[in-house]
Amino acid sequence: MAKVEIYTWQYCPFCIKAKSLLQKKGVNYIEHSIDGDQSAREVMANRSEGRTTVPQIFIDEKGIGGCDDLYELDQTNQLDDLLGLTN
Repeated sequence: MAKVEIYTWQYCPFCIKAKSLLQKKGVNYIEHSIDGDQSAREVMANRSEGRTTVPQIFIDEKGIGGCDDLYELDQTNQLDDLLGLTN
């Protein structure tokens, strides 16, 4: 299974929605809560080619974007492959 990391803010509705989809798929992920943590925000921005919005989601170290991007991958049947959920 793929390594999944997600940078979040505690009350961000898009973060909650993205985590919900990952949980529905049974994916374990590492959550980096960046509320009030400027150094963590900088790490996220560096990893995500300058993006500063949350969530920022990484699958096997590759940035895939945010919540909308995650759901688009799911709707186009690409997410399961990236997550290693297909045979």
